[in-house]
Amino acid sequence: MTGSERLLVVEDEPTLRELLSASLRLAGFAVVPVETGAQALAAVRERRPDLIVLDVMLPDFDGFEVVRRLREQRSSAPPGHPPVLFLTARDAPEDRIGGLRAGGDDYLTKPFNLEELVLRIRAILRRTSGRPVDGRLVVGTLELDPDSHQVTRGGHPVQLSPTEFSLLRVLMENAGRVLSKAQLLELVWHYDFGGDDSIVASYISYLRRKVDQEDPKLIHTVRGTGYVLRRPRR
Repeated sequence: MTGSERLLVVEDEPTLRELLSASLRLAGFAVVPVETGAQALAAVRERRPDLIVLDVMLPDFDGFEVVRRLREQRSSAPPGHPPVLFLTARDAPEDRIGGLRAGGDDYLTKPFNLEELVLRIRAILRRTSGRPVDGRLVVGTLELDPDSHQVTRGGHPVQLSPTEFSLLRVLMENAGRVLSKAQLLELVWHYDFGGDDSIVASYISYLRRKVDQEDPKLIHTVRGTGYVLRRPRR
């Protein structure tokens, strides 16, 4: 991280929006505050934020719809939309899973601790904006180019969220090595304050749906141990 990352804060409640903006500026971030989904979409195009702090409940359309529309306009902001941290008053497991499936990179329930918010933001930025490794990673017909942020399987492009890309990159860099959930939390999510390891299983499932649509399957579960991306047998 450079220390001057630009955050887009999307929150319709004025007091909370001002509190978030002031706290994040004190933490060293540049902040662009907006209050609606439409304003958020325009700000992504015009200001190119490094991360979006996105309230789920907005006056025009919800945060999940914001992310869906960002996917549609990704051609104007390559290589995809910025990572997203959802803020919500909903704490049911299905809401959290829905946020992750919509394309969010993390999910924080209100009321939340501002220090934890800053830690989560920094963790996402570390895993999505770090310096890429040199060279393209290739495992069978699966290819990942860190420089262009592109993934293909069998020559066909695979669209991944920033966190899915980071997870796949770690698995490919460690091809043949079994990684535990704790190791993946550290390597991908950088949760040095502790994290819910169920998020690992969720993202492994998302990756399989996108990467392992053809045989041979590359991502495997090692029961009781973790996950491994195995090179196909010749």
